[in-house]
Amino acid sequence: MANKFSLVSMGCPKNLVDSDNLTERLINSGLSCLDNHEKADILLINTCGFIEDAKKESIAEILKITELKKGSKHLIVFGCLAKRYRDELLKEIPEIDAIFGVGEDERIVEYCKRIAARRKGDTEKIREKHSPIHRVSSYAYLKIAEGCSRKCTYCVIPLIRGEYKSITPDEILKKAERHISGGAKELILIAQDTASYGKDLNGYDIANLLKDLCSISGDFQIRLLYAYPASIKESLLNVIAEEEKICRYLDIPFQHSEDRILKLMKRGGSRNGYLNLIRKIRHAIPDIALRTTFIVGFPSETEEEFNSLIKFMEKAEFDRLGAFKYSKEEGTPAAKLKGHLTDAIKNRRFDTIMRHQADISLKKNKALIGRRFKAIIDEASKGIAVGRLYSHAPEIDGVVIMENSKPPFAKVGMGKINSSLLKIGDFATVEITDVYDYDLKGIIVR
Repeated sequence: MANKFSLVSMGCPKNLVDSDNLTERLINSGLSCLDNHEKADILLINTCGFIEDAKKESIAEILKITELKKGSKHLIVFGCLAKRYRDELLKEIPEIDAIFGVGEDERIVEYCKRIAARRKGDTEKIREKHSPIHRVSSYAYLKIAEGCSRKCTYCVIPLIRGEYKSITPDEILKKAERHISGGAKELILIAQDTASYGKDLNGYDIANLLKDLCSISGDFQIRLLYAYPASIKESLLNVIAEEEKICRYLDIPFQHSEDRILKLMKRGGSRNGYLNLIRKIRHAIPDIALRTTFIVGFPSETEEEFNSLIKFMEKAEFDRLGAFKYSKEEGTPAAKLKGHLTDAIKNRRFDTIMRHQADISLKKNKALIGRRFKAIIDEASKGIAVGRLYSHAPEIDGVVIMENSKPPFAKVGMGKINSSLLKIGDFATVEITDVYDYDLKGIIVR
């Protein structure tokens, strides 16, 4: 019976959450999840269609999986790219058996169940259940909203995922409790704009949600990603400052600093407004780590405006910074703007901004030498452990590398030392001993 499936998730953490939810539903429907695509009967790919590079990666993965499709294997493509380019994908890659958009989990599950039932030779519903396969990880992503109601001129997300809709608090809290009981020590809140959470819930906002999450028992921490600058309110800053379980970390995608470009992007912000917001946040939470992203090479961006962006980031001194080269996306207002720049200019500006950020990051890291911080362990072997401080989000920021052994605290019996190795999900106190541009080295002191 064709009841074994494998699933590849492309793109952002929001896609990963969607993939995990679908995996759980398929398992609860009686199918078995495998990591090995060659042994699976049903091959699923969750695609990303955010920018050109992401689209290319998704298409390359589809073509790679088609090479594994032999005999009666079924290939199912879904997600953002599938929704935008359904007809084109079916035409260009005939190996695809079925294609679904975003939020069509029910249809995907039913399709997979029909495949399994057909292979079995009858149409009975599959009743046997299998336990989910859990990734060993110290953290879990917690999606708190779907879609986006912003009208940024370069972005296709509203076209793909629709208007902003908050997930109900009960559903989020239940999912959080499941993650914590399953061993997660860090909950990472994600949405297209986490700071806008609750704008459709009659007064229950992101501050209320954070307080309720902090009330869950257990030894864990909370991290907030993707907070749109205009959505950040004093109540959010207060709860971050007051609650010990919340990491002093805020990811704010400013995207640019110059007023003319921000207006073309329809971001609703300004250079002075952003600098004031940064000062306000650091005043409310002095030890906060700020992360941002910028888009370089936006249509008609001048050399002067780009240099001013560099000066802005040097003045703001962000702890973490990522950059994207502008990608011309079909159906967006920005695609119709005049003055699109060459790839050579975009590449040069990208390299320049990341070089400047490396200098800022190294300077900030050097100031940490000799200080002690709580670290969460993400990887562990007998020799080395890799962890993160409150200022490090997984996969996008740096790490702290340390010798994998807890210090001895007491002698036991005939002079034996009571010591043990760190494990994934452990918390440890680490003293920073050396630094690189983005990563740190340290020793365990507690």
